[in-house]
Amino acid sequence: MKVTFLGTGTSQGVPVIGCKCAVCRSGNVHDKRLRTSVLLQVNGLNIVIDSGPDFRQQMLRCGIDHLDALIFTHGHKDHTAGLDDIRAFNFIQGGKVEVYATSEVQDVLRREFSYIFDGTDYPGIPQIKMLTIANSPFQIDDVTVTPIETLHYKLPVFGFRVGDFTYITDANYIPKKEKEKIKGSKVMVLNALRKTSHISHFTLDEAVELMHEFAPQHGFLTHISHQLGLHTEVNAELPDFVRLAHDGLTFEL
Repeated sequence: MKVTFLGTGTSQGVPVIGCKCAVCRSGNVHDKRLRTSVLLQVNGLNIVIDSGPDFRQQMLRCGIDHLDALIFTHGHKDHTAGLDDIRAFNFIQGGKVEVYATSEVQDVLRREFSYIFDGTDYPGIPQIKMLTIANSPFQIDDVTVTPIETLHYKLPVFGFRVGDFTYITDANYIPKKEKEKIKGSKVMVLNALRKTSHISHFTLDEAVELMHEFAPQHGFLTHISHQLGLHTEVNAELPDFVRLAHDGLTFEL
């Protein structure tokens, strides 16, 4: 499986208009982040988790010309806004794109993208095959995806495990029974918004503590705000097996 971080930032993690902080003024490309998303290339499939406002740019940047499945973690706009841009894949592939989401997330999508679902046979609207997922493993062809239910304050958000890879974003609590699904992961990704406390995201220290608890071979931090600090400086503070992810980071496992 090949994993590519399409984006590792938040709405406070991309360069902010008018902000003069060190991160927004940084010349380091690793401090320039698009909204959080990841691409899994496994068994010949291209699977994307979350399509935020930067989805089109991310697909172009990575040269992706085929999309087999789009999975949503939750319904917040910074993770769903790019759904409209799957129409390019409809044209190239000549068919619908499979979209996997809980019934609650589907309700959000139906409100935000009503023209996709209202039955209007209008040429050029996104063509999707909506598939409902719940807190149990599901298949995308021969790939098994295991949801991990976390909390984003009071909102349930799914992380996902595929093989030895676990990906969790927008969380600040993982129930004990869900932690069992993570154990043994060789690579683990967690959100780490900033160093100071936040109502719905893990802080840097909280994320690192969880990395020590699960002890993956490699840990990566994502959903990074500019409040966390400069990429090189924060990396220097981390345990050797944990690194900040950055846009375009690719690895195989």
